[in-house]
Amino acid sequence: MVHFVGAGPGAPDLLTLRGAKLLSEAGCIIYAGSLVNPALLGMAREGCSIYNSAEMTLEQVLEAIRAAEVSGQDTVRLHTGDPCVYGAIKEQMDALDAAGIPWDDTPGVSSFCGAAAAVGAEYTLPGVSQSVIITRLAGRTPVPARESLAAMASHGASMVIFLSAGMLEKIQAQLLQGAYTPNTPAAIVYKATWPEEKIVRCTVGTLAARGAQAGIRKTALILVGDFLGRGGYERSKLYDPCFTTEYREASQ
Repeated sequence: MVHFVGAGPGAPDLLTLRGAKLLSEAGCIIYAGSLVNPALLGMAREGCSIYNSAEMTLEQVLEAIRAAEVSGQDTVRLHTGDPCVYGAIKEQMDALDAAGIPWDDTPGVSSFCGAAAAVGAEYTLPGVSQSVIITRLAGRTPVPARESLAAMASHGASMVIFLSAGMLEKIQAQLLQGAYTPNTPAAIVYKATWPEEKIVRCTVGTLAARGAQAGIRKTALILVGDFLGRGGYERSKLYDPCFTTEYREASQ
C-alpha cells in the first residue's frame, strides 16, 4: 500500500514517530526533493528504491508506485510539512482509488507551525486575532478570484503566505489593499527549523525591501499580523482565576 507521510518543516527530529517507522520499513520512497530535507532519507532501509518527485510527473509517480505494488513493497510518499497543505495529494489519492491501491495518511508538522516556533509567536491571541489565514499569492498557478491576497487581507487576521517569497513587492501591495497598514508587523522565515534558518522581522511597509536586502527569494514563509507585536493582547480566560471552567471554580 501507499503511506502518505508528512516530513515536517525540515529538522529530521520533527518527523513523527509513526512517519519514521513507515520510512524505515518502506521498500519504495518517493520524496518531494525540492523541499524535503534529504537527511530524512538516511532512515531508509538498505535496498529501498528512492525517487525524487521534483523530477517526475504525476503519471511517473504512479508508475513507480505500481511497480512497488507488483513487487510486494509498501511505498512512502514523503511530502514536506503536512501533506494536507499545498501537498497535491488529493489527485494522487483519487488515482490510487481508481487503481485499487490502498493508502493511508500520516500527518506531519507544517512549516507554518515551525515558523511560529522560530519567531516565538502565537497566531491566536485573545483580543488580537482568533483566525489564521493560510494562503498564497497567485502566480503561474492561479487562485480563485474570491481568494485573492487582497481579499484575504481584508480580514486583518493572522496570515501565513506560502509559495510566494519571490514576489514580495506584489505581496506588499496587495496586503496594503486590505486591513493591514504599513506599520503592521511582519516576518519572513526562511527554511524554518533547518540549520540555515533565517528570520527577517519587518513591517508590511518594509516587507519587499527587507526581503531583497536579505536575499530571500524562495523557501520562505511570510507571516503577517498584529500577533507579531509586542503586546496589546488580552489574558486567556482558560487560566484566569476569575473564570470558572469544567475543572475548577473561580477563586476571585
